[in-house]
Parts: sequence; structure tokens; C-alpha cells
Amino acid sequence: MNSLSENSIVISPAGSQDPDILSLVGREIKKFFGYETKTIPLLENIDFAIDFKRNQYYSTIILEKLAERAPVNAIKVLAITEYDLFIPILTHVFGEAQLGGKTCIISTYRLTKELPSMEREKALKLRVVKEALHELGHTFKLRHCKDKSCIMRYSRSINDVDGKSNQLCRYCKKLLDDEVERLQV
Repeated sequence: MNSLSENSIVISPAGSQDPDILSLVGREIKKFFGYETKTIPLLENIDFAIDFKRNQYYSTIILEKLAERAPVNAIKVLAITEYDLFIPILTHVFGEAQLGGKTCIISTYRLTKELPSMEREKALKLRVVKEALHELGHTFKLRHCKDKSCIMRYSRSINDVDGKSNQLCRYCKKLLDDEVERLQV
């Protein structure tokens, strides 16, 4: 396995992912959370999580498997997949995270829908970054925020993803800073 520096965030592609997107997400994570990133595929495939009736993948089961396979010195693990994700109480999710835990996952499946005709690639990359930072935020104990521009705002639709910024509100930023400081002690 590749070596990790202490307190790295692992980005784990689960399926085929554009290397440019993985690289962009890694750079944005470093800027946002201050941790180095390393791309390491931890799951060969996620077929163990498919629900054939829904033709979707149960994200909670994937999180559990990621937690089992997480490198010891990985502070967090973000999986990125192109498969459609769900949890039983919702028709789909853009991602899921273990609140205050180690793992999270996002799916590009629905993020590719309804892209503006101009600058499609740029819009997709922005959506992926927002969802990656949002789900990682949950692993750092951040909950959904009521501030409409905060990246921690809950997204019910792709319009919600597009409508929020890629930044934290002042309140969530303080909570994140406190949690990062706590983890570094």
C-alpha cells in the first residue's frame, strides 16, 4: 500500500474516476481542511452494496466497508463513485458521511444531470468539490446549516447544490476550526 503521512485524508475512487477531478478534489481538500491528501483505491468494486430492486447502491454499507479498510494514519476517507447512491428513507443521496466518523462517500451520478450548456466541465467540477467538502465536513462533526450560502446547507436537489457556495458560514467555520484543533492535539 502507498505510504501516508500522518493525518492525511485518503481519496478513494470507487469505480472509474477522472484523474483531473480526483486531483482537483485533493487540492480543494488541502485548502479547505489543511490536510494533505493521497489517492488510494480501497475498494475494488462496490457491488456488495447494490440493491437490485432500486438499481442503486446503499451508501451506508459502503461507508462501513471503507472504515474497515481505512489506513491507520488516515484521518478521514472520502470515496468518490459514479454509481447512484441511496439510503432507505430517501430516493437518492448525493453523498453520505459518518457524522464525526472517519468515512464519507459522494456520487457523481446525479451531479452530471442538468449541467448548464456552457462550461459543463467547470460546473461538474464545482458540484463535485462542493459535495466532497460537504460530506467531509460531516466527518469533522459539522451538521446541516440553515445559512443558504453555507456549503453545509442540505441539498435536496441539484439546484440546491448549485445555489450554495463552496465556503462555510462564519459559525460552521468556527466549529470546523475547533474540531481540527482538537484532532491535532
